[in-house]
Amino acid sequence: MREITEQYAKLIEEETAETVLSANRVKDYVEASPLAYMNRCVKTLQIPKVFSENEVRIFEGVVETMYRIAGKVIRRYINYPDYRKLFPFSKELEELILVPNLYDSVLPIARFDIFYHEDTGDFVFCEINTDGTSAMNEDRILNQALKYNNIHQRMQDYYDFRTFELFDSWVDTCISLYRTYKKGVEQPYIAIVDFMYHTTMRELEEFKRRFEAFGYKTEICEIRNLTYEDGVLYSPTGHPIDLIYRRAVTTDVMQNYREVQPFIRAVLDQNVCLIGSFCTQIIHTKWFFKVVHDAGTQAFLTEEEKDFVKKHIPFTNLLDRRFCSQREIVEDKERWILKPMDSYASQGVFAGVDFNRYTWEEIVDRYFNNNYIYQEYHSPYRSMNGDYTSVNVEAKPYTNMTGLFVYNGRLAGLYSRMSDGGIISSQYNEKTVPTLVASKKAGVNFGDEL
Repeated sequence: MREITEQYAKLIEEETAETVLSANRVKDYVEASPLAYMNRCVKTLQIPKVFSENEVRIFEGVVETMYRIAGKVIRRYINYPDYRKLFPFSKELEELILVPNLYDSVLPIARFDIFYHEDTGDFVFCEINTDGTSAMNEDRILNQALKYNNIHQRMQDYYDFRTFELFDSWVDTCISLYRTYKKGVEQPYIAIVDFMYHTTMRELEEFKRRFEAFGYKTEICEIRNLTYEDGVLYSPTGHPIDLIYRRAVTTDVMQNYREVQPFIRAVLDQNVCLIGSFCTQIIHTKWFFKVVHDAGTQAFLTEEEKDFVKKHIPFTNLLDRRFCSQREIVEDKERWILKPMDSYASQGVFAGVDFNRYTWEEIVDRYFNNNYIYQEYHSPYRSMNGDYTSVNVEAKPYTNMTGLFVYNGRLAGLYSRMSDGGIISSQYNEKTVPTLVASKKAGVNFGDEL
């Protein structure tokens, strides 16, 4: 992979002027695409993220092991009341988590975000997204934009590239799970639900098109506008709902608990198929990273799984006087990253390496005893890249994060984000790049004239 990145960089150096024109064509394409929405748009870089088939096999192994551990933890929580005490959930959320979902999965969809070191093959988990898992459209459109990338077009002389399909494969997974739902109907009416004021609407619209292409009537619904009467959940247009694809994250649901009561009552009454159900919150919360290290979890893991946790899941604890002192977090600032207990889109995340001592001390003081966790910081792998929309831009190292899309326990695709900061966050200088899998063309070497 390092070799391929260097090959992209060499071609950029040879064709700098054309690369600037190319980068601006890509920028124009993206800004005119569904990725531009409500005065926001995804930003990208010139060199895509390219993995080999060997790396894909490594990622499949990561998914298999982590999915197995996640399933064990979720089922333990559901079946053992004493184990639930390890988690800081409210009474209302616990009630929702314990509602049987009546289909054959406790974790239909997720994105496992990892920091993967390309030179060593080692990795460490950053976070796990379950409810609200997104960014499928980013990868799809950024891969389409590669037709304007002059350097990538040259690289196709030497490599065969493939991408992952993330929409039809999810529809197929979702419907297959619904077929195991104990109250299922032949032609379910599907609602994609979220809080519309901050959803990725264009992505939901793409999923709606795909569900309908499979023959299922589908509606995108504001979760606060659902109604519930006589055991039936209705969409804002008045249609009875059979299947919900939930994009509303649990944090938002619980913060708007009173406003979403029709939805809540339908779930508690088990009168709608909810994919995914609230049991996914058990591993979505960053508290999960603490719990897997605790003795109560280690007791039911295999030796292989224990070793996996030790090597790949960072030490995590509550930023609270019961577990640490402000002084130790301030003094060892290079070691720690602070995160909200339950958030998404990397909001409110602070890495000690990004701040001077004075600012870091202020941050620790602000969030101490304030529902935050502190976590061991691992320096992400860096690769050279650049935004060549300007002639003055030069390549520089960017931190890498790899998202592993997981559909019912199977690696479904990859997602790549980068940043020139210590963390990769939407509140900092986040970039998204298209992700591809490459294999060398037989009998052709880089630099050969075809």
